[in-house]
Amino acid sequence: MADERPASVFFFAPFVSSTMPIEQGWIDYNGHLNMAYYHVLFDRAVDEAFSIVGLGPDYVAERQATYFAAEVHVRYRRELTLDDRVRVTLQLVDFDEKRVHFYTEIRHALEGWVAATSENLSLHVDAATRRVAPFPDDILDNLAVMRSCHARLPRPADLGRVIGVPRRGLRREGEPVALAGGARARH
Repeated sequence: MADERPASVFFFAPFVSSTMPIEQGWIDYNGHLNMAYYHVLFDRAVDEAFSIVGLGPDYVAERQATYFAAEVHVRYRRELTLDDRVRVTLQLVDFDEKRVHFYTEIRHALEGWVAATSENLSLHVDAATRRVAPFPDDILDNLAVMRSCHARLPRPADLGRVIGVPRRGLRREGEPVALAGGARARH
């Protein structure tokens, strides 16, 4: 009697996308990759990675469900130019019945340096109602396999970063200025 269980999925840790070129139309007036196209590269790699768990382009048609970006935090670390080719790595950080938290890095395909990082939270959505809905069990099982493979990776340093202006010795308008001898003055 044949085994009726579906084949297990296998994941590299981290997932590594196919090699992608920088397209001519993506170069801006500064002579480097426009920030919008970093997102295109991230998005193409996410499609590749999540196709493995069953969340590919056919998922919407077959299951009437999809996933939407809920929050994204991108850091631009190094310029990319027209001659660069890149690969994107993806690490599944966590998931629950309705959400996926993952981290991606755009890396130079030959030299390996990091051009940008992106921390993401996506929501599973019922395509008919456009409301957040639970993942099917088989997708949850595949995500569990992916997370267990990726759990062996170190936690990315950029994960959970907060954006803001550091206050290192800067004063706000109206704050007293410390003078020699402990006196304070307002300007």
